[in-house]
Amino acid sequence: MVSVSTHDPYPWPAASWTGVGSWPGEDPDEAARTIVGELPDLPHLPELPARGVGADMIGRAAGLLIDLPVEVQPSGWRLVDRPGRDLYRAGTFLSHDLDALTEHAHEYAGTLKIQVAGAWTLAASVELRSGQRVVSDPGAVRDLAESHREGVLAHVAEVRRRLPAARLLVQVDEPSLPAVLLGTLPTASGYGRHPAVDRVVVEGALRDLFTGVEGLGAVPAAHCCAPGAPIDLMRRSGAHALGLDALRLTRDDDEMVGTAVEAGTALMLGTVPSTGDTPDTDARMSDPAATVDPVRELWHRLGITPDLLSRAVAVTPTCGLAGASPAHARAALMAARDGARVLRDEPGR
Repeated sequence: MVSVSTHDPYPWPAASWTGVGSWPGEDPDEAARTIVGELPDLPHLPELPARGVGADMIGRAAGLLIDLPVEVQPSGWRLVDRPGRDLYRAGTFLSHDLDALTEHAHEYAGTLKIQVAGAWTLAASVELRSGQRVVSDPGAVRDLAESHREGVLAHVAEVRRRLPAARLLVQVDEPSLPAVLLGTLPTASGYGRHPAVDRVVVEGALRDLFTGVEGLGAVPAAHCCAPGAPIDLMRRSGAHALGLDALRLTRDDDEMVGTAVEAGTALMLGTVPSTGDTPDTDARMSDPAATVDPVRELWHRLGITPDLLSRAVAVTPTCGLAGASPAHARAALMAARDGARVLRDEPGR
């Protein structure tokens, strides 16, 4: 039986569930009202990429950068000399989202999650003026990471000002992290690959951000739903919670997950399909026990006491819900809720 540290309480109540971040539609007021209503113990700031440029994950995070303006080119987001219309749109969208969340959660006193794309995912997505990815230039990467850290911390401080009673959980989304570490990102020509970035450098940049987040009284978290998520690296960087797609975890990941749980790291595990209103998906979502069986099987393999399961794990969809229909998105949250209750009431198999 694994011995688990209890020195630090988990950042959410037992049997919690939440969303990854994105949500269908374009109305921030409706989205905030739904999220706060459907996620009473762990709501999050909704992201609405359907609104277009500036509401997407990369544009939203790039809009937080300090003294590194960006704009959209035919090939994607690119660093430029001065702020323009695209950056203004990103800031406006975020401001509207915060206004809506403030209205619907102004008295909320539990844990509330906000999400932001991480510096490594930005470096893998945003282009230099030359057209190459930022990740191709170590000096540019350092500048972006510092700018990103400053901007994210300012964002966290703004949310705390608006919602002073809430405890903030800051989820840093790094879907490109495996590609950065493995050196599989294509060059601008498409014929080459950018070299892998040293793991020590990656971990150091993440640690600097997480230390700053923790210094503001918030809980740092890392999320990666891509195959091969670097679980150990994210934990060592200082993330107190890890968001992972439970359906992509393999037995090769067991030791890393077990080490994280033993250290007291909380887990947000995706088990509910984020898209696909198909008969198979609907049938699976209608059976709460089947929905969380991958988590219970993982727990059984790790040999961790079952009564810890609903405390350490918050159930989520496998990824963001922006690509789902509104009906599926709501059903996914209900399925996550029912699955979380199974982990509490029937943790064993």
